[in-house]
Amino acid sequence: MVKEKAFSFFLGCIMPNRYPAIEKATKFVMGKLGYEILDMERASCCPAPGVFRSFNKVDWMVTGARNLCIAEKNDADILTVCNGCFGTLQEINKHLKENDEHREIVNEKLKLLGDYEFKGTIDVRHVAEVLGYEVGPWGLEDVITRKITARAAVHYGCHFLKPTRIREIESSEGPTIVEELIEVLGVESVRFKEQLTCCGAGGGVKAYDGKASDTIFEEKMKNINDVKPDFILDICPFCHLEYETAQDQLNKNKGCNYDYPVIHLSQLVAYCMGMDREFVGLQYQLMGKEYNFGVEEVKKEEEAA
Repeated sequence: MVKEKAFSFFLGCIMPNRYPAIEKATKFVMGKLGYEILDMERASCCPAPGVFRSFNKVDWMVTGARNLCIAEKNDADILTVCNGCFGTLQEINKHLKENDEHREIVNEKLKLLGDYEFKGTIDVRHVAEVLGYEVGPWGLEDVITRKITARAAVHYGCHFLKPTRIREIESSEGPTIVEELIEVLGVESVRFKEQLTCCGAGGGVKAYDGKASDTIFEEKMKNINDVKPDFILDICPFCHLEYETAQDQLNKNKGCNYDYPVIHLSQLVAYCMGMDREFVGLQYQLMGKEYNFGVEEVKKEEEAA
């Protein structure tokens, strides 16, 4: 039986290698909310949907299924903070549960890798979906200790909501799950033109055609800059990486002057729950940048009494 208040934490590739603060913040948030976070020992790359699947769909499923098997042994659903990992693992999980032929093929290959057998006993969750729906804004009100007066440009990314028939989160054309969640933290989401388009790095675009990727990102940043947010809020380390590094590239190659802090949803929530800015990673991300938004300490009723 799957543990209801526990998650198998799938780290993916980029977060532990580039953004350990997102990992630390996510564990802090889920712990504060009463969830047990279980390690996935010997887990591998998800693997990335926009690259591996294009070359060999069967081996893509086998690799993903092996990760799912690790979580099945934990008797706990997978939690991921990455859109690409979410897309791969959820799609493979759903497909193998429904397709007997492919499940048999995958399980035969899994035997070659060790004690693995896909049984289809768990689900795959994204931290934004868990916080937005399972916990909800109402669930955060009792645990936050700070509110931030700020305006954020929210970036959903490609794989979190699409394809809608598989994700089953909400409409991919007008999502509000993140906006409603951060409102209770004091943060206003500022809409901008073509908000739901790709950051430019997804689906292997950046590796295949750097110029096309740069064009997409340049247009994205122009639209964000038009509304002048205090920071960019994402829900995916890969999008996070693009927004951090490509701003500098635009400044160097196009003479732009972008300097927007980039914050992952887990970091924002962790900070509002009381995690020190240094440990949540904001000390590094805001270094050298204007920190204009206000912070309000939230007093609980028992403290006031």
